Amino acid sequence: MCGIVGYIGGQEAAPVVLSGLQQLEYRGYDSAGLAVIGENGDIQVRREAGKLVNLARCVQDQPVDGQIGIGHTRWATHGPPNQRNAHPHSSTDGELVVVQNGIVENFLALRQTLQDEGYQFESDTDTEVIVHLVHRYYHNGCNGDLPASVRQAIQHLQGPSAIVVMSKSKPDQLVAARLGNAGGVAIGAGEGEMFIASDIPAILRYTREMTFLESRQIAVIDPNGANFYDFHGIAVET
Repeated sequence: MCGIVGYIGGQEAAPVVLSGLQQLEYRGYDSAGLAVIGENGDIQVRREAGKLVNLARCVQDQPVDGQIGIGHTRWATHGPPNQRNAHPHSSTDGELVVVQNGIVENFLALRQTLQDEGYQFESDTDTEVIVHLVHRYYHNGCNGDLPASVRQAIQHLQGPSAIVVMSKSKPDQLVAARLGNAGGVAIGAGEGEMFIASDIPAILRYTREMTFLESRQIAVIDPNGANFYDFHGIAVET
């Protein structure tokens, strides 16, 4: 089962994300990757096939800087276990990145629709349809509103999914969503920093204050906290 870690706060994100992914190695995986919004505003993506040590070596050789990031360990479903199919997956313009735990059962139909609209795919995964769907709404109808774009996109998906989305235009915001029973999504709170994980051990060294997403809920996260909504955009209590 895939692992997800996210961080936003005052620390360098990459070490926190890598540390969290190490705590999720027990879940099994065949590739790993991370993305960090750098000081220059660009999203820096590093991905490697194989063990997490390969990703750590890649980050050491090609450092990333920034205080917001997401990471992922992948257990292949659609597409072979290689660097090309490792998460995170990016929109063509580099504006958005996404990581996912779960499966998009209708991804072939969605992929064809998106290709007909002009979207180009760089991987064999079902996950890549998600980032293109978010991009579609982000630029057409939602006017750069990331949570609204995620809400619109995820409602096209069939099958269980837990996702985290990051936009370089929103360097102070992460959006997490859960649909069905695609593992857990824990949101951890610290002092001026927030954490996301698909399982508690990934962030336990940083916080014991956690909230868990239910199915069909979205969390909008900044360094000072999180707000929770249903798929209609209505605020919910957690």
